[in-house]
Amino acid sequence: MTAPSTHPRRPGAEALARIDHPSPAASPEDASPHRFPDGGAWRTEIPSVEGPEALAVVLEESTRLGLPVHRVSQGSGVWMLTDDEITEMVQACAERSVELCLFTGPRGTWDIGAATRTDSGGAGPRARGHDALAGCVEDAVRATGLGVRCLLVADEGVLWTLHRLRTAGVLPADTTFKVSALIGPVNPASYAVFERLGADSLNIPSDLALTHLTEIRRVSRAPMDLYVEAPDDLGGHVRMYEVAELVRRGAPLYLKFGLSRAAGIYPYGAQLREHALATARERVRRGRLVLDLLARHGADGGMSPLGSRLPGTLRRFPTPEGN
Repeated sequence: MTAPSTHPRRPGAEALARIDHPSPAASPEDASPHRFPDGGAWRTEIPSVEGPEALAVVLEESTRLGLPVHRVSQGSGVWMLTDDEITEMVQACAERSVELCLFTGPRGTWDIGAATRTDSGGAGPRARGHDALAGCVEDAVRATGLGVRCLLVADEGVLWTLHRLRTAGVLPADTTFKVSALIGPVNPASYAVFERLGADSLNIPSDLALTHLTEIRRVSRAPMDLYVEAPDDLGGHVRMYEVAELVRRGAPLYLKFGLSRAAGIYPYGAQLREHALATARERVRRGRLVLDLLARHGADGGMSPLGSRLPGTLRRFPTPEGN
Protein backbone atom coordinates (compact mmCIF):
# COMPACT_ATOMS: atom_id res chain seq x y z
CA MET A 1 0.00 0.00 0.00
CA THR A 2 1.24 3.47 -0.93
CA ALA A 3 0.88 6.11 1.78
CA PRO A 4 -1.48 8.98 0.96
CA SER A 5 0.12 12.30 0.13
CA THR A 6 -0.17 14.82 2.94
CA HIS A 7 -0.42 17.68 0.45
CA PRO A 8 -2.13 16.54 -2.76
CA ARG A 9 -2.61 19.16 -5.44
CA ARG A 10 -6.09 20.65 -5.38
CA PRO A 11 -7.81 20.85 -8.78
CA GLY A 12 -6.89 24.01 -10.67
CA ALA A 13 -5.02 25.52 -7.72
CA GLU A 14 -1.72 26.23 -9.48
CA ALA A 15 -3.34 27.87 -12.50
CA LEU A 16 -5.65 29.95 -10.32
CA ALA A 17 -2.72 31.08 -8.20
CA ARG A 18 -1.15 32.62 -11.31
CA ILE A 19 -4.02 35.11 -11.42
CA ASP A 20 -4.13 35.56 -7.62
CA HIS A 21 -7.38 33.63 -7.28
CA PRO A 22 -7.24 31.85 -3.90
CA SER A 23 -8.16 28.20 -3.37
CA PRO A 24 -9.65 27.15 -0.03
CA ALA A 25 -7.26 25.33 2.27
CA ALA A 26 -8.19 21.90 3.59
CA SER A 27 -8.70 21.84 7.35
CA PRO A 28 -6.96 18.98 9.20
CA GLU A 29 -9.99 18.83 11.48
CA ASP A 30 -12.13 17.61 8.55
CA ALA A 31 -9.95 14.56 7.84
CA SER A 32 -11.15 11.11 8.82
CA PRO A 33 -8.96 9.46 11.48
CA HIS A 34 -10.05 5.99 10.35
CA ARG A 35 -8.63 3.42 7.93
CA PHE A 36 -9.30 -0.13 6.79
CA PRO A 37 -7.56 -2.72 9.00
CA ASP A 38 -4.82 -3.08 6.33
CA GLY A 39 -4.06 0.65 6.70
CA GLY A 40 -5.66 1.65 3.40
CA ALA A 41 -7.92 4.68 2.99
CA TRP A 42 -9.83 3.52 -0.09
CA ARG A 43 -10.84 0.54 -2.16
CA THR A 44 -12.65 0.23 -5.50
CA GLU A 45 -15.95 -1.35 -6.50
CA ILE A 46 -17.61 -2.01 -9.83
CA PRO A 47 -21.40 -2.20 -9.26
CA SER A 48 -24.18 -3.74 -11.39
CA VAL A 49 -22.17 -6.78 -12.46
CA GLU A 50 -25.20 -8.95 -13.08
CA GLY A 51 -23.80 -12.35 -14.01
CA PRO A 52 -20.78 -14.37 -15.17
CA GLU A 53 -20.67 -12.78 -18.61
CA ALA A 54 -20.68 -9.22 -17.25
CA LEU A 55 -18.09 -10.25 -14.66
CA ALA A 56 -15.82 -11.60 -17.41
CA VAL A 57 -16.10 -8.26 -19.21
CA VAL A 58 -15.20 -6.37 -16.02
CA LEU A 59 -12.19 -8.57 -15.28
CA GLU A 60 -10.94 -8.42 -18.86
CA GLU A 61 -11.38 -4.67 -19.14
CA SER A 62 -9.83 -3.98 -15.73
CA THR A 63 -6.75 -5.93 -16.84
CA ARG A 64 -6.57 -4.03 -20.11
CA LEU A 65 -6.88 -0.63 -18.42
CA GLY A 66 -4.84 -1.51 -15.33
CA LEU A 67 -7.70 -0.73 -12.96
CA PRO A 68 -7.34 -2.33 -9.51
CA VAL A 69 -10.67 -3.85 -8.41
CA HIS A 70 -11.36 -4.84 -4.81
CA ARG A 71 -15.06 -5.67 -5.11
CA VAL A 72 -17.76 -6.29 -7.70
CA SER A 73 -21.43 -6.15 -6.73
CA GLN A 74 -24.66 -7.32 -8.31
CA GLY A 75 -28.07 -5.70 -7.98
CA SER A 76 -30.69 -8.12 -9.29
CA GLY A 77 -30.37 -10.55 -6.42
CA VAL A 78 -29.23 -14.07 -5.60
CA TRP A 79 -32.62 -15.41 -6.72
CA MET A 80 -31.93 -14.22 -10.30
CA LEU A 81 -28.86 -16.48 -10.61
CA THR A 82 -28.54 -20.24 -10.96
CA ASP A 83 -26.21 -22.22 -8.72
CA ASP A 84 -23.86 -22.73 -11.67
CA GLU A 85 -23.78 -18.99 -12.39
CA ILE A 86 -23.01 -18.15 -8.76
CA THR A 87 -20.31 -20.82 -8.60
CA GLU A 88 -18.74 -19.50 -11.81
CA MET A 89 -18.69 -15.96 -10.42
CA VAL A 90 -17.24 -17.11 -7.08
CA GLN A 91 -14.45 -18.99 -8.83
CA ALA A 92 -13.64 -16.15 -11.24
CA CYS A 93 -13.43 -13.64 -8.41
CA ALA A 94 -11.32 -15.98 -6.25
CA GLU A 95 -8.80 -16.34 -9.07
CA ARG A 96 -8.35 -12.55 -9.12
CA SER A 97 -8.73 -11.95 -5.35
CA VAL A 98 -11.80 -9.81 -6.00
CA GLU A 99 -14.66 -9.79 -3.50
CA LEU A 100 -18.05 -10.79 -4.90
CA CYS A 101 -21.14 -9.16 -3.37
CA LEU A 102 -24.64 -10.38 -4.28
CA PHE A 103 -27.96 -8.72 -3.38
CA THR A 104 -30.48 -10.56 -1.22
CA GLY A 105 -33.56 -10.98 -3.34
CA PRO A 106 -37.15 -10.01 -2.49
CA ARG A 107 -37.71 -6.28 -2.08
CA GLY A 108 -40.71 -4.02 -1.89
CA THR A 109 -40.21 -2.28 -5.23
CA TRP A 110 -40.86 -5.60 -7.00
CA ASP A 111 -43.67 -6.72 -4.70
CA ILE A 112 -47.42 -6.59 -5.31
CA GLY A 113 -47.97 -3.54 -3.07
CA ALA A 114 -49.05 -0.47 -5.00
CA ALA A 115 -47.49 2.11 -2.67
CA THR A 116 -43.98 1.67 -4.05
CA ARG A 117 -45.27 2.81 -7.44
CA THR A 118 -46.69 6.08 -6.12
CA ASP A 119 -44.84 9.39 -5.88
CA SER A 120 -44.18 8.72 -2.19
CA GLY A 121 -42.40 5.44 -2.94
CA GLY A 122 -44.13 3.74 -0.02
CA ALA A 123 -41.70 1.58 1.96
CA GLY A 124 -39.32 1.47 -0.99
CA PRO A 125 -37.13 -1.61 -1.41
CA ARG A 126 -37.66 -2.96 2.10
CA ALA A 127 -38.82 -6.55 2.54
CA ARG A 128 -42.63 -6.64 2.90
CA GLY A 129 -43.87 -9.22 5.39
CA HIS A 130 -42.42 -12.43 6.75
CA ASP A 131 -42.22 -14.16 3.37
CA ALA A 132 -39.97 -11.49 1.84
CA LEU A 133 -37.75 -11.53 4.94
CA ALA A 134 -37.58 -15.32 4.74
CA GLY A 135 -36.73 -15.10 1.04
CA CYS A 136 -33.76 -12.86 1.83
CA VAL A 137 -32.63 -15.36 4.47
CA GLU A 138 -32.97 -18.18 1.93
CA ASP A 139 -30.86 -16.20 -0.53
CA ALA A 140 -28.19 -15.61 2.12
CA VAL A 141 -27.99 -19.26 3.15
CA ARG A 142 -27.85 -20.42 -0.47
CA ALA A 143 -25.27 -17.87 -1.58
CA THR A 144 -22.90 -18.42 1.34
CA GLY A 145 -23.24 -22.18 0.83
CA LEU A 146 -21.89 -21.62 -2.68
CA GLY A 147 -18.95 -19.56 -1.44
CA VAL A 148 -20.25 -15.98 -1.53
CA ARG A 149 -19.00 -13.96 1.45
CA CYS A 150 -20.57 -10.53 0.90
CA LEU A 151 -24.30 -9.80 0.76
CA LEU A 152 -26.17 -6.61 -0.10
CA VAL A 153 -29.24 -5.75 1.97
CA ALA A 154 -31.93 -3.09 1.62
CA ASP A 155 -33.85 -3.56 4.85
CA GLU A 156 -32.91 -2.96 8.48
CA GLY A 157 -34.78 -6.05 9.66
CA VAL A 158 -33.07 -8.23 7.07
CA LEU A 159 -29.71 -6.82 8.15
CA TRP A 160 -30.33 -7.52 11.84
CA THR A 161 -31.65 -11.02 11.08
CA LEU A 162 -28.66 -11.91 8.93
CA HIS A 163 -26.30 -10.53 11.56
CA ARG A 164 -27.96 -12.74 14.20
CA LEU A 165 -27.62 -15.74 11.88
CA ARG A 166 -23.93 -14.89 11.42
CA THR A 167 -23.48 -14.65 15.19
CA ALA A 168 -25.29 -17.96 15.68
CA GLY A 169 -23.05 -19.70 13.13
CA VAL A 170 -25.79 -20.31 10.58
CA LEU A 171 -23.93 -18.01 8.17
CA PRO A 172 -20.11 -18.10 7.99
CA ALA A 173 -18.41 -15.80 10.49
CA ASP A 174 -16.47 -14.02 7.73
CA THR A 175 -19.64 -13.08 5.81
CA THR A 176 -19.96 -9.31 5.44
CA PHE A 177 -23.12 -7.26 4.94
CA LYS A 178 -23.31 -4.18 2.77
CA VAL A 179 -26.18 -1.69 3.10
CA SER A 180 -27.71 -0.71 -0.23
CA ALA A 181 -27.68 2.86 -1.53
CA LEU A 182 -31.46 2.49 -1.82
CA ILE A 183 -31.78 2.89 1.97
CA GLY A 184 -28.44 4.56 2.68
CA PRO A 185 -28.24 6.56 5.94
CA VAL A 186 -28.21 10.34 5.61
CA ASN A 187 -27.11 11.42 9.10
CA PRO A 188 -24.49 10.25 11.60
CA ALA A 189 -27.00 8.79 14.06
CA SER A 190 -28.63 6.53 11.46
CA TYR A 191 -25.21 5.52 10.13
CA ALA A 192 -24.16 4.42 13.63
CA VAL A 193 -27.41 2.45 14.05
CA PHE A 194 -26.80 0.53 10.81
CA GLU A 195 -23.30 -0.32 12.02
CA ARG A 196 -24.71 -1.68 15.26
CA LEU A 197 -27.33 -3.71 13.39
CA GLY A 198 -24.53 -5.61 11.66
CA ALA A 199 -23.48 -3.55 8.63
CA ASP A 200 -19.86 -3.98 7.51
CA SER A 201 -20.01 -1.29 4.83
CA LEU A 202 -22.69 1.27 4.09
CA ASN A 203 -23.68 2.98 0.89
CA ILE A 204 -24.43 6.60 1.58
CA PRO A 205 -26.49 8.62 -0.90
CA SER A 206 -24.21 10.10 -3.52
CA ASP A 207 -25.53 13.60 -2.93
CA LEU A 208 -24.34 13.96 0.68
CA ALA A 209 -22.18 17.05 1.17
CA LEU A 210 -18.54 16.81 2.24
CA THR A 211 -19.45 18.11 5.68
CA HIS A 212 -21.88 15.20 6.06
CA LEU A 213 -19.03 12.72 5.58
CA THR A 214 -17.03 14.45 8.30
CA GLU A 215 -20.03 14.31 10.64
CA ILE A 216 -20.43 10.58 10.03
CA ARG A 217 -16.77 9.92 10.69
CA ARG A 218 -17.04 11.54 14.11
CA VAL A 219 -19.35 8.72 15.25
CA SER A 220 -18.44 5.64 13.18
CA ARG A 221 -15.46 3.97 11.52
CA ALA A 222 -17.57 1.48 9.52
CA PRO A 223 -16.48 1.52 5.85
CA MET A 224 -18.43 3.82 3.58
CA ASP A 225 -19.47 3.11 -0.03
CA LEU A 226 -20.04 6.06 -2.37
CA TYR A 227 -20.93 6.33 -6.04
CA VAL A 228 -18.41 8.70 -7.61
CA GLU A 229 -20.84 8.71 -10.52
CA ALA A 230 -24.37 7.75 -9.59
CA PRO A 231 -27.06 6.08 -11.69
CA ASP A 232 -29.87 8.42 -12.68
CA ASP A 233 -32.32 6.87 -10.22
CA LEU A 234 -29.90 7.82 -7.43
CA GLY A 235 -29.42 11.36 -8.70
CA GLY A 236 -27.02 11.02 -11.63
CA HIS A 237 -24.29 12.94 -9.76
CA VAL A 238 -20.74 12.98 -11.16
CA ARG A 239 -18.19 13.86 -8.45
CA MET A 240 -14.86 12.97 -10.05
CA TYR A 241 -13.05 16.16 -9.06
CA GLU A 242 -14.11 15.68 -5.44
CA VAL A 243 -12.68 12.18 -5.05
CA ALA A 244 -9.50 13.16 -3.19
CA GLU A 245 -11.55 15.17 -0.70
CA LEU A 246 -14.16 12.41 -0.43
CA VAL A 247 -11.40 9.99 0.54
CA ARG A 248 -9.78 12.47 2.94
CA ARG A 249 -13.04 12.99 4.79
CA GLY A 250 -14.74 9.62 4.31
CA ALA A 251 -11.99 7.00 4.74
CA PRO A 252 -12.26 4.07 4.89
CA LEU A 253 -14.15 4.44 1.63
CA TYR A 254 -15.14 2.26 -1.32
CA LEU A 255 -15.09 4.28 -4.55
CA LYS A 256 -17.97 3.00 -6.67
CA PHE A 257 -18.00 3.63 -10.40
CA GLY A 258 -21.59 3.86 -11.59
CA LEU A 259 -23.02 5.43 -14.72
CA SER A 260 -25.41 8.30 -15.25
CA ARG A 261 -27.46 8.54 -18.45
CA ALA A 262 -27.81 4.76 -18.60
CA ALA A 263 -31.04 2.77 -18.45
CA GLY A 264 -31.57 0.55 -15.41
CA ILE A 265 -30.93 -3.19 -15.66
CA TYR A 266 -32.65 -4.61 -12.55
CA PRO A 267 -33.85 -7.32 -12.58
CA TYR A 268 -31.37 -8.45 -15.22
CA GLY A 269 -32.10 -11.01 -17.91
CA ALA A 270 -30.85 -11.97 -21.36
CA GLN A 271 -33.12 -9.35 -22.92
CA LEU A 272 -30.74 -6.73 -21.49
CA ARG A 273 -27.51 -8.53 -22.38
CA GLU A 274 -25.90 -6.04 -24.76
CA HIS A 275 -26.74 -3.09 -22.53
CA ALA A 276 -25.40 -4.85 -19.41
CA LEU A 277 -22.11 -5.76 -21.08
CA ALA A 278 -21.62 -2.29 -22.58
CA THR A 279 -22.29 -0.56 -19.25
CA ALA A 280 -20.04 -3.00 -17.38
CA ARG A 281 -17.21 -2.10 -19.74
CA GLU A 282 -17.85 1.63 -19.35
CA ARG A 283 -17.93 1.44 -15.55
CA VAL A 284 -14.39 0.10 -15.63
CA ARG A 285 -13.36 2.95 -17.93
CA ARG A 286 -14.94 5.47 -15.55
CA GLY A 287 -12.91 3.95 -12.73
CA ARG A 288 -9.73 4.37 -14.75
CA LEU A 289 -10.59 8.04 -15.33
CA VAL A 290 -11.03 8.59 -11.59
CA LEU A 291 -7.76 6.92 -10.64
CA ASP A 292 -5.91 8.83 -13.38
CA LEU A 293 -7.30 12.06 -11.96
CA LEU A 294 -6.15 11.11 -8.47
CA ALA A 295 -2.68 10.36 -9.82
CA ARG A 296 -2.46 13.72 -11.58
CA HIS A 297 -3.25 15.44 -8.30
CA GLY A 298 -0.80 13.35 -6.28
CA ALA A 299 -3.68 11.89 -4.29
CA ASP A 300 -3.59 8.26 -5.44
CA GLY A 301 -1.74 6.91 -2.41
CA GLY A 302 -3.51 5.07 0.37
CA MET A 303 -5.18 2.31 -1.64
CA SER A 304 -5.78 -0.94 0.24
CA PRO A 305 -3.83 -3.95 -1.04
CA LEU A 306 -5.74 -5.94 -3.63
CA GLY A 307 -7.55 -8.87 -2.05
CA SER A 308 -8.42 -6.91 1.10
CA ARG A 309 -12.07 -7.30 2.08
CA LEU A 310 -12.67 -7.32 5.85
CA PRO A 311 -13.81 -4.14 7.63
CA GLY A 312 -12.05 -4.52 10.98
CA THR A 313 -13.69 -4.47 14.41
CA LEU A 314 -17.03 -2.66 14.45
CA ARG A 315 -19.59 -1.86 17.15
CA ARG A 316 -22.71 -4.03 17.42
CA PHE A 317 -25.89 -4.20 19.43
CA PRO A 318 -25.89 -7.26 21.69
CA THR A 319 -27.83 -10.20 20.23
CA PRO A 320 -29.70 -13.02 21.97
CA GLU A 321 -27.06 -15.28 20.40
CA GLY A 322 -24.39 -13.74 22.62
CA ASN A 323 -22.65 -11.02 20.62
